[in-house]
Amino acid sequence: MNGELYDRHRRVMPDWLALYYDDPLEITHGEGRHVWDAEGRRYLDFFGGILTTMTAHALPEVTKAVSEQAGRIIHSSTLYLNRPMVELAERVAQLSGIPDARVFFTTSGTEANDTALLLATTYRRSNTVLAMRNSYHGRSFSAVGITGNRGWSPTSLSPLQTLYVHGGVRTRGPYADLGDADFIAACVEDLRDLLGHTRAPAALIAEPIQGVGGFTSPPDGLYAAFREVLDAHGILWIADEVQTGWGRTGEHFWGWQAHGSNGPPDIVTFAKGIGNGMSIGGVVARAEIMNCLDANSISTFGGTQVTMAAGLANLSYLLEHDLQGNARRVGGLLIERLRAVAAQDPGVREVRGRGLMIGVELTRPGTDRADPDRAAAVLAAARAGGLLVGKGGGHDTVALRVAPPLSLTVAEAEEGAAILDGALRSTR
Repeated sequence: MNGELYDRHRRVMPDWLALYYDDPLEITHGEGRHVWDAEGRRYLDFFGGILTTMTAHALPEVTKAVSEQAGRIIHSSTLYLNRPMVELAERVAQLSGIPDARVFFTTSGTEANDTALLLATTYRRSNTVLAMRNSYHGRSFSAVGITGNRGWSPTSLSPLQTLYVHGGVRTRGPYADLGDADFIAACVEDLRDLLGHTRAPAALIAEPIQGVGGFTSPPDGLYAAFREVLDAHGILWIADEVQTGWGRTGEHFWGWQAHGSNGPPDIVTFAKGIGNGMSIGGVVARAEIMNCLDANSISTFGGTQVTMAAGLANLSYLLEHDLQGNARRVGGLLIERLRAVAAQDPGVREVRGRGLMIGVELTRPGTDRADPDRAAAVLAAARAGGLLVGKGGGHDTVALRVAPPLSLTVAEAEEGAAILDGALRSTR
């Protein structure tokens, strides 16, 4: 069955549309933290549709909200008043931490970052953007132009001038051997020096934890220290929370809050988990920034009623059941288990992350070089054991990406860690 569907896929889909596994998997349905394939095999899902199934598969509260809204009206566009959109915008604005916040909904994180770049460059009258090395911000023309990860950057052509800053990867690069305070100081000095060689940029865009890059992050406080330099030049700070938002990191509701001592970002982008699988993205910004456009703009599908109903139900469930707290508790246990596994494996360079956003970096034993073949083998072995995980990385790095739904139980965390342990052992 998979072979026949795979052949059809290859005949009509682009060659660059990547699939996991030599024998690609068709997922037919899910429930809770589990999914099933077309042959009826069950898997514990530790990747959640690339961090998108944030609460649970087939969450009754969300499916009920979608069904009821679909029975009334599915879509009307932003040209008409839309109660579910206004209600979700009110909640997101309040949760964002941004004063006098305005919210614009899109259909994806890519489109959210595009919108943030439009706002920042228009507001600042500059097309220069600062981005982090090893970053990823989407697959559109402008988002690819600011992506600092060669594996996800198919062209150097861009409407933007992009300058890349140190600091997104703590354990690699020229400052890796420094302590945290000295690391931050060196990155700040690098930023100051960079700004001395260019016209003032529009914004710095940064993921608090780099998703596609392998769940890497700087020491807490780096972007707060950057903020002092940015503010002195009038440069905006865009926090790309497409993967880190909504409590996934456990310790904070937003990833930027680990760097919030100098206040919230000027712009926050979000997507993925808020819809629990429905296509929702968006931008939150101060009113003066959001309102800086002097031409008409709408969104045909951004904020459509059925996705907004899903987002409202999903966000309510997350807050009412303290899934951020669950991510902190169960994620802490999972990281502890995986670090115990890694201690016995010379090919695991690092287990990193926080909450239920965990990276396991693989290298060739005795070296600092990535081991992509083993990463593929571990993915396949974990699948054979009934566990789905992701992978990522950049600049000669490769990491397993572990990001289950935030309702993960202790028993499921233990089960997943045991399967991943077996997959690592079988591929040494």
